[in-house]
Amino acid sequence: MRLHPIGTGPFKFVEFKPNEVIRVAKNPDYWQRGRPYLDGIEWAIVKDTSTRLLSFIAGQADVYFGVTFPQLQDVKREVPDAICDSYLVNGSRNLIVNRAVAPFDSPDLRHAMSLALDRQAFIDIIGQGQGAIGGPMEPPPDGLWGMPAEMLKRLPSYGPDVARRRAEARQIMQKIGYGPDNRLAVTVAARNVPPWRDPALILIDQLREIYVDGELEPVDTTQWYPRLMRKDFKVGLNVTESEVDDPDAQFYENYKCGALRNYTGYCNKPVDELIDRQSREPDAGKRRQLVWQIEKQLIEEDARPDILYVPGVTCRRPYVNGLISMVNSIYNGSRFEDVWLDK
Repeated sequence: MRLHPIGTGPFKFVEFKPNEVIRVAKNPDYWQRGRPYLDGIEWAIVKDTSTRLLSFIAGQADVYFGVTFPQLQDVKREVPDAICDSYLVNGSRNLIVNRAVAPFDSPDLRHAMSLALDRQAFIDIIGQGQGAIGGPMEPPPDGLWGMPAEMLKRLPSYGPDVARRRAEARQIMQKIGYGPDNRLAVTVAARNVPPWRDPALILIDQLREIYVDGELEPVDTTQWYPRLMRKDFKVGLNVTESEVDDPDAQFYENYKCGALRNYTGYCNKPVDELIDRQSREPDAGKRRQLVWQIEKQLIEEDARPDILYVPGVTCRRPYVNGLISMVNSIYNGSRFEDVWLDK
């Protein structure tokens, strides 16, 4: 299935060359008459963001997904007629800790790591000040269900006084046996692409403030998710994408006991009951209150500390029409059945 996928979408698989290209062609038997408009799509796989930028500037690509904010200025300068859409990506950069492996089976150690996070520093460095701090759900106003900022700030690991939080974290670390003369060495795993690798480096730098010396382990994409599924890591930096901004999509997949993408091994049966309860609640206001209650408990128990939500930027040539950047999901709109070229 990985090499010869079969589907019923607007495009049919043609070719996949690892680390080089994916090609798809128009499906003549697609159920929606007259769609898609394109004869095919060629996805060039370019890991290096600088090379990707140069390719778009040189006119070798019609669309550039994943433009970084530093690159956006270059695009506007070199391709002045490019149309660029910015939106908050419904995918959290988060700290993942394997709760079953010593010494990270210690709730105190995990909490100290959460207290050490300076989320605004991540936003300032990665997004040049653009981004959002949130919990498990995409934060408002882009997200419909996320806990308001004023509620987040009242939670222990989200307090605005970073120095005070880190002082508390160092006290915890000393209580469990670590300190300036007995630092904790750890490997921090991250998928070897910039959205994972770059925040992992910042995370390593911040953990040094609480006597944790991290070393980055970049993991190839083909191995990253299998390793997470096997829980073959101690500490890592992950990006949790959600298929849609809805509590069921997020909670059942990532936080329920034994869930497929519950990589940290978090399990709390009363929280599971709350997840089921919010799913059954027909009143949106009452459901939102339950969702906030769940978020609060997940944060207080350091289930999977969320760090930041970054803005995404997609740039396209002016002749590309019908391409819509979605706010509530990184997957919606990716069928490209309505995309057409005016040239």
